[in-house]
Amino acid sequence: MTGPPAVREGDMTQGDGTPAQTRRLLLHGSAGAVSRCRDFTARALADWGWIPAASPQARERVEDVLLLVSEVVTNACLHGGGPEEFVLRHADGLLRVEVADRSPEHPRRLAPRSPSLPGGHGLMVLDRLASDWGSSDRGPGVAGKVVWLEVSRPSRPPWRRRPADPT
Repeated sequence: MTGPPAVREGDMTQGDGTPAQTRRLLLHGSAGAVSRCRDFTARALADWGWIPAASPQARERVEDVLLLVSEVVTNACLHGGGPEEFVLRHADGLLRVEVADRSPEHPRRLAPRSPSLPGGHGLMVLDRLASDWGSSDRGPGVAGKVVWLEVSRPSRPPWRRRPADPT
């Protein structure tokens, strides 16, 4: 049995006017959602040139992205009634991750707690590793919210420097 395609190219454009890339994964329930979204993300990052990583910093950034995906999808499973759609948008070295769920409750920071206690650290991870993150309502007539995060690709090292202008 086949369903709707999981991947659709998007409508965003990059700074040079070329189309940005958008990939969507429709999800039905929480079972296996975290691993499916991580695998989906790893395939997209490979297609977009993030993998194989060109430097240790780039390798760490890929691991950060996969951890962030795990966090937001797990939160949708635990607190949002299960994720319904997972979206990746890539343009100009910026990756945007979006997870849509049915819950109208937006994430909120709790009072600081000891790092030694289990649970409750997901938003701290987002604060530390994402360039930006937030949530928004899904839109008119659609129940739930979208939690999003953005991560920039590490800049490539300057392999060759131009000599200084002697004048």
